[in-house]
Amino acid sequence: MEIRWLFLFFIETCLVGTIMAQDNPILLFPNGVPGEIVKLVEKADRDGGKVGGETVLRLTNVSEPTITVYRAPDDVATGAAILVCPGGGYNILAYDLEGDEACEWLNNLGITAVLLKYRIPRREGLQKHEAPLQDAQRALGYIRAHAEEMDIDPLRIGVMGFSAGGHLAAMLSNSQKRTYPLVDAADKESCCPNFCLLVYPAYLDGENFQLSPELKISSETPPTMLIQAEDDKSYINSSLYYYYALKEMGVPVWMHLYSKGGHGYGLRDTGVAINEWPDRAEDWFRELGIIE
Repeated sequence: MEIRWLFLFFIETCLVGTIMAQDNPILLFPNGVPGEIVKLVEKADRDGGKVGGETVLRLTNVSEPTITVYRAPDDVATGAAILVCPGGGYNILAYDLEGDEACEWLNNLGITAVLLKYRIPRREGLQKHEAPLQDAQRALGYIRAHAEEMDIDPLRIGVMGFSAGGHLAAMLSNSQKRTYPLVDAADKESCCPNFCLLVYPAYLDGENFQLSPELKISSETPPTMLIQAEDDKSYINSSLYYYYALKEMGVPVWMHLYSKGGHGYGLRDTGVAINEWPDRAEDWFRELGIIE
């Protein structure tokens, strides 16, 4: 019995150590965040209801953006990496539903995941995405600059985003120039991802019922996959428009549409067919050569 207890203790200690090792956030702007004057008191809660029978960890008041690296296990690592952008209307971050859980899924595929905690809520006097885009650009450059030590291929770094994080991922995919003053050598690396996965992206221009005008699509936009439900009434049309715009620019684009699913399901089981979208994303990764 004592030997069994010691064995279980050893296993538990190893697991806790692994989780803690992945929970060491890296400050994106260690010498000061562009334009930030007041440091907010970060808050977290689980009081906003459940998805798939589980609560959702919601963060707000983020004034110091970070990334947390989830390294793929050595025995399955493919050398690819993905920057993960949770959603939350640019007011909160659904940090486990659209963050940690996505990182764990990617790790199981052999992809190193980098979870972005970007600045929220929206900053007064700035466009909703302006500060988060600076954070995402900085994160992408940082990953490329540290690709060797992360043991990843700098030409196989993607981005995925959910809801408002999808808007942010689309903005990152269509931006070639930094939107903040250069900090160090990491900012001399390309801040455009090599591929982009958008899950129920929220980039609607509500007044005109079309794509947000700040999305400047070009032939340089990377290969993109969209996951969308028809009953996601606020965003279905803008996803269709985005698909069409990419097609017209000659950008390789995949889209999986489902009749039901709504918005905000993440990777959890909500009892509808759209919950199989990770399987379709895996097929896409294989087609791109991201995984075998």
